[in-house]
Amino acid sequence: MAGLKTTSVAGDNRRPLIIDFPDNRLLSRLFGEHDLHLARIERALGVSVSSRGNRIAITGDPTQAAITKRALRDLYRRLESGHDIGPGDVDGAVRLAEAAEGEEIPANAPLPGIRTGRRTILARTQAQAAYLEALGRNELVFGLGPAGTGKTYLAVAVAVAMLLDRRVDRLVLSRPAVEAGERLGFLPGDMKEKVDPYLRPLYDALYDMLPQGEVQRRIETGEIEIAPLAFMRGRTLANSFVILDEAQNTTTGQMKMFLTRLGENGRMAVTGDPSQIDLPPGVRSGLVEAIETLDGVEGIGLCRFGEGDVVRHPLVTRIVRAYRLREEGGR
Repeated sequence: MAGLKTTSVAGDNRRPLIIDFPDNRLLSRLFGEHDLHLARIERALGVSVSSRGNRIAITGDPTQAAITKRALRDLYRRLESGHDIGPGDVDGAVRLAEAAEGEEIPANAPLPGIRTGRRTILARTQAQAAYLEALGRNELVFGLGPAGTGKTYLAVAVAVAMLLDRRVDRLVLSRPAVEAGERLGFLPGDMKEKVDPYLRPLYDALYDMLPQGEVQRRIETGEIEIAPLAFMRGRTLANSFVILDEAQNTTTGQMKMFLTRLGENGRMAVTGDPSQIDLPPGVRSGLVEAIETLDGVEGIGLCRFGEGDVVRHPLVTRIVRAYRLREEGGR
């Protein structure tokens, strides 16, 4: 990053680490309203951050100060690139800085992100960055982990980017309608009204990346399709990016059916949380079996997320951890 100077004050290792940023106009956005971004970093890393002019001083444990420097540098680069930052971006920068501790990343290294119609989606954890890379490299990617880690959201972002770049002709989003047993007749309304509430999270992700009018237009032309898994049977999905969400709730037969829909110039992302299986007792998850069966097959990527990758409200991370500890204690 041109013009950014970082110096360490010699002597006592508790003396501050100093960073000089070249553009004062960006600093108010870096600091946040009432310096809330700096306060958030202080709480997360146990350091003290102060500013004067275009200079930031970081006081605390040398390792934590170095992590703080990396996080601030990353956030500043995002602002330089024209992106806004919020509390979630601050938390993400801290996670990435902690994961990269001791590594030297060039100041001009590209930010790991995906550009969609409405915004640019940036990775907030090391696992998310690896997942984005895998989605761009492999024809089939499995994303496994707890809720709130961005598995489906990032897959939709990559799919939308590929659709906009005309690398694929269609985007197909699907989920197994487990709660209704894929027998939707008892629900009120026509077929679209029956399945839309269950597929709402997929619509929400699309609306976050494309204007609502464009989403509706592309649905009407068939460029975007959102449908229950049962509707995939018998089809060949060529030139398409196909996403299967909540895949832990597929049976073995359903998963095999879905994976064999892949057509020429097709891409697939399969996301799910093996710890949240809602299938009837005695029915094995097709996702779990697929991971075991396809391990090591060329062209398939596997990315695992942990509780540390949860990017929703910080309380979600603590909830996921508490449930995991309870389950481990009951074994």
